Amino acid sequence: MEIREFEKRDLEEVLALCNHHMEYDSLSKELFKEKIFDDPAHTSGYSLNLVSEKRNEILGFLSGVIRELQEGTIGYIKLMVVHSSYRRKGIGRELYKRVEEFFLKQGVREVRVYDVPFNYFMPGIDPRYTPAISFFETMGFKRFSDTANMIVELENQNLNTESHEKKLANEGIVISRAESKERDEVLQFIEDNFPNWVFEVSNAFRFSPITLHIARYRGKIKAFAAHNCNNFNTGWFGPMGTHVTLRGKGVGSILLKRCLGDMKKEGLKHATIPWVGPIRFYSYYVNAVVERVFWRYRKSLLY
Repeated sequence: MEIREFEKRDLEEVLALCNHHMEYDSLSKELFKEKIFDDPAHTSGYSLNLVSEKRNEILGFLSGVIRELQEGTIGYIKLMVVHSSYRRKGIGRELYKRVEEFFLKQGVREVRVYDVPFNYFMPGIDPRYTPAISFFETMGFKRFSDTANMIVELENQNLNTESHEKKLANEGIVISRAESKERDEVLQFIEDNFPNWVFEVSNAFRFSPITLHIARYRGKIKAFAAHNCNNFNTGWFGPMGTHVTLRGKGVGSILLKRCLGDMKKEGLKHATIPWVGPIRFYSYYVNAVVERVFWRYRKSLLY
């Protein structure tokens, strides 16, 4: 068994490995490239992608990335898969050990699994992947939180916000789709209030029309909601945020419906609201329901 760095020539084989041995998920070639090559760590030396190979057949893949966050330097296992016929043979352990060594050399003192800020495939481990849960617990990871993805049915949804927007306009709150000339101002607002979302929101400006709606109060940006900023073209909503001074007026519900309306016009039948905090909010305003749950794991490297 040989462990080596992933190369572009491996893409098709690794993609097939993921799609055959990740029972509850699938990745297109475009989505896989987004997760690996479009990750902000890819060109900075802060990522390590490895394959495990035997007789020219790839049996395992692991992607690790590092993020410099306000809480410190954190390493993430971003994506990991082992051929189902070769599990419990040390492949995952060896892949993980190599990545943990890389993390330690870069000053990482905590490792988490999948819940990677900026660019992630899933926000934790779906517990139906029971072998993965067992593996990471064996490797010393501790479960510290749960989260969920919700799903919204779009076809029969009333997403009209015109009357609500008119009411808010009388209070000095104006809601609109962001324009390219507003990019710097928008990203500065995000940097000041929601710094972990700058990378994702910047992706909204890649599309036409721009996949971002904003709310201004007396001319100042105070809230935003975006879609198609992560896991492109798969119907993902978010991120969304409202400044504390504007909460409680229904601004978030309008921004949410505007984004879902965009997706409905694109012909999507469902939208995913990932990594959800306020489940009640999405349930109340757009009848969203919990679709998947995820367990979040972390491990301290402070030996």
